[in-house]
Amino acid sequence: MGVEGASSEKYSLLKLVLSGSVPLMLLAGLVSFIIINGTGLRDYVPAPLEELSFDRIIFSETGIDAEVFNSGPEPLTIAHVQIGWFNRTSYQFTIKPNSTIPRLGKATVHIPYPWIEGEPYEIVLITSTGMAFTHDVEIATMTPKVTWSLMGNFAMLGVYVGVIPVFLGLLWIYFLRRIDRSWNDFFMALTLGLLVFLGGDALAEAIELSAQVADVLNGTGIIIIGISMTMLILTAIDKTVSKHRARKNEESKENAISLETKSVLTLAYIIAFSIGIHNLGEGLAIGGAYAIGEVSLGTFLVLGFMIHNITEGVAIVAPLSRSKFSLWHLVLLGLLAGAPTIIGTWIGGFIFSRVWSLLLISIGAGAIFQVVLLIYRQMRLSSIRSNINTIVTYRNVVGFMSGLAVMYATGLFVTA
Repeated sequence: MGVEGASSEKYSLLKLVLSGSVPLMLLAGLVSFIIINGTGLRDYVPAPLEELSFDRIIFSETGIDAEVFNSGPEPLTIAHVQIGWFNRTSYQFTIKPNSTIPRLGKATVHIPYPWIEGEPYEIVLITSTGMAFTHDVEIATMTPKVTWSLMGNFAMLGVYVGVIPVFLGLLWIYFLRRIDRSWNDFFMALTLGLLVFLGGDALAEAIELSAQVADVLNGTGIIIIGISMTMLILTAIDKTVSKHRARKNEESKENAISLETKSVLTLAYIIAFSIGIHNLGEGLAIGGAYAIGEVSLGTFLVLGFMIHNITEGVAIVAPLSRSKFSLWHLVLLGLLAGAPTIIGTWIGGFIFSRVWSLLLISIGAGAIFQVVLLIYRQMRLSSIRSNINTIVTYRNVVGFMSGLAVMYATGLFVTA
């Protein structure tokens, strides 16, 4: 009986594997047939459909380098290069690794053109089929090279934009501790408004950037993956920490006050993390502005973000206003929220990539949306304990709208 049961189990497993494999095997056969024999439509296409995306333009002492990406369905060959503004002229060029770029392949086109600082240029790459792909450069400027000095300058930008404003905002915890306890929900709702605005801003920025990503890379898909992945990971982390805290409480019999402090500290760290990822995106914008020569824009961005980001400290410390904790937690929270701005300026200034930037901004948006859900849940539990059974109170609505209004007003200083 045991042998028959084992045989039956193996037979069932074999049927399961076959039922899952047959569609894949048939698909593999169909794909192989099409690759070998074609679709039968190739002969009727007058010219191959070509698409070429410009990833980055580098201005150096030796000329101009255009980093390009073949986002079309077929290989393409770059045959001519034209450069100019009002009047374009053909110019000599070299391509690495090869003038023929395979599908999803990359190449660097070097044009030894004597460009002039501050002048606008139009770079046109023409393929062997006659298709032209154009990229406009409004202001030509020397592309930054990685040096310790320049890295230090970009790091200072990040400190001005992210670290200092966040730490200044954290100082509001002493104000929050002195106000009447009945105002706690108001400032939690204010935090909710701040974060909803930040999340919406990050999502809008991601959608705008996705339009600049090659269609074949599916910018919308990157946004969905980034947001979903981050929300799921943060949910898993929150659940794991909560279970660990509950188990530890059963073992050590901690009092309710200690548990509440740990709970709000966890929430504060998640808020700081989400704001940090968002600030990384702001660093990308500032580093990119300096890299393409928009120095005045970069300076204005710095001042604007300094005013804008001081409100982020309130969002971090609002849950902690009634808890006692070590001062080191404030330091760590400030660094977690502000320091990523430094990394963002480095990426934006030296190695800017639209795809990776889009993913990072999407991760930031997902983190903020998840924090919004966590704060909503905490406010909901607080209202139930207070026998109110709703968070839609006059004070909470005013707090939420105030958060939105503050972010909008301070955002007027930022033109990015």
